[in-house]
Amino acid sequence: MLQLDRAALRRALPWNDLIAALETMFRQGCDSPLRHRHFMPGPDGRENTLLLMPAWRAGEHTGVKIVHVAPANAARGEPAVHAAYLLSDAATGAPLALMDGGELTDRRTAAASLLAARYLARPNSTRLLLLGSGKVARALAEGYASRFPITDIAIWSPTAANAARLAAGLAAEGLSARPVASPDPAGFDIVAAATLSTAPLLRGAALLPGTHVDLVGAFRRDMRESDGAALARATLIVDTRAGALAEAGDVVQAIAEGAITEGSVAAELTELCRGVHPGRRSAEEITLFKSVGWAGEDLAAAVLAFQRASGG
Repeated sequence: MLQLDRAALRRALPWNDLIAALETMFRQGCDSPLRHRHFMPGPDGRENTLLLMPAWRAGEHTGVKIVHVAPANAARGEPAVHAAYLLSDAATGAPLALMDGGELTDRRTAAASLLAARYLARPNSTRLLLLGSGKVARALAEGYASRFPITDIAIWSPTAANAARLAAGLAAEGLSARPVASPDPAGFDIVAAATLSTAPLLRGAALLPGTHVDLVGAFRRDMRESDGAALARATLIVDTRAGALAEAGDVVQAIAEGAITEGSVAAELTELCRGVHPGRRSAEEITLFKSVGWAGEDLAAAVLAFQRASGG
């Protein structure tokens, strides 16, 4: 059985190929029940989460990701998320590869955002605001810089030292990155949030015309990165309706508050990829993409990584 660590996955999942693999999966689909979710007490009194995310295409491949989310890890300077991914042959059940689930998740999450941004962000976007300083935030910075003419990356984190550390790391890679003291979105073309926040960081009143908002961090009903006004002002696109309406705190809480309704979801990513929804319709339009993660993304990324790493 092939084993792929973080470095091997980075080599096997270049952005262009990964985005293309995700687009194909969103167009063609796969079997992927909603993630299994289990809670357990963490060391600081907050809940840790165990997630199981299966997906399969009959006669081709099956995959399952096992994820542990421990929010208290951030205070100790450790990743909040640990994960592993097992890819198997769907016909025989034989295991094919065991992969670092964290790197797989980081890259496919950013790639899904980049795929959505192809339809939703202005092509000439140059200024990016990142909320968060973890591995997903780094992947988002690298991904957006590879797909848009980004000349300024501003990074905000609830822990200022973490924002400065990420900015320094990106600057060492040749990207123009800097820490900022506020999550104020004014003046930025793209605002991407990758946090575990349970309180709004982005206020709809502060969004300027033309902004594209990318919310990828809050994946539970009790988490949120934006207020209801942000969703109400924007053309709201989700990765999957089923996942967003069941799990996305930004969406679920905005509906509960009466800021939006289920009908406010203009489309899911599949509909953009299939041309059912046109995406951005004007330079002044505010667009917002909310993802909670879809197991089909993991399967597409895992199959691509296996094929490239094995020469298949």
